[in-house]
Amino acid sequence: MKVLVCISHVPDTTSKINFTADGSAFDKNGVQYVINPYDEFGLTRAVWLKEKQGATITVVNVGGKETEPTLRKALAIGADNAVRVDIDPTDSFNVAKQIAAVAKEGQYDLIIAGRESIDYNGGQVPGMLAALLDWPFVNACVGMEGEGEAYTMTREIDGGKEKISTSLPFVVAGQKGLVEEKDLRIPNMRGIMQARSKPLEVKAPVEADSKTHAGMYSKPAPKSTVKMVDAENISDLVRMLHEDAKVI
Repeated sequence: MKVLVCISHVPDTTSKINFTADGSAFDKNGVQYVINPYDEFGLTRAVWLKEKQGATITVVNVGGKETEPTLRKALAIGADNAVRVDIDPTDSFNVAKQIAAVAKEGQYDLIIAGRESIDYNGGQVPGMLAALLDWPFVNACVGMEGEGEAYTMTREIDGGKEKISTSLPFVVAGQKGLVEEKDLRIPNMRGIMQARSKPLEVKAPVEADSKTHAGMYSKPAPKSTVKMVDAENISDLVRMLHEDAKVI
């Protein structure tokens, strides 16, 4: 089995987010980048398939040279090789088109992506990718069981969960539950050393139009200041709830 895992290069959740002075672009200065957390669940699941069924794992990213440390980390976790499509990921359709070209060329059996990336939270690439390949698609996947050609997936739906059966090839958009956080793989020294010699191929992009364009970015309005009230001062608390907060 050949598994393709989509890897997004995203800002660390602890990073302070800023935009350029005119609000037209994200300010990357001083920002640390990591593997998209949703993609980590998918990568760990792929490593399980490698250990139990002998699958080979390729990780793919659409982006510039600055994303290669993230791909090397994925290799250290357990992927066998990596592909970087050398183009700025301008929008979801463009990214999906690039990954679809890699998938067709590599003749993969299974594609695992994260439900969404934590930077733009678009959640569009996996579905678009499945449509471009004309493959079955399972979104919000929290469980995957199977062997050979047949698989059963569990996905979250409004008010519950749903079990779906399909056969290879298909696209999965995973999240927590595909594996648990405690099962995520951390690169060890041996994996880090091996990752240095694993192949990382850089591919030229295919022609693809961008369907959307980000016009401007802005931060949410700052939260109002907190007023502290002494625990013994009940009368002041009641007055503030009545006059200021207007909740009573």
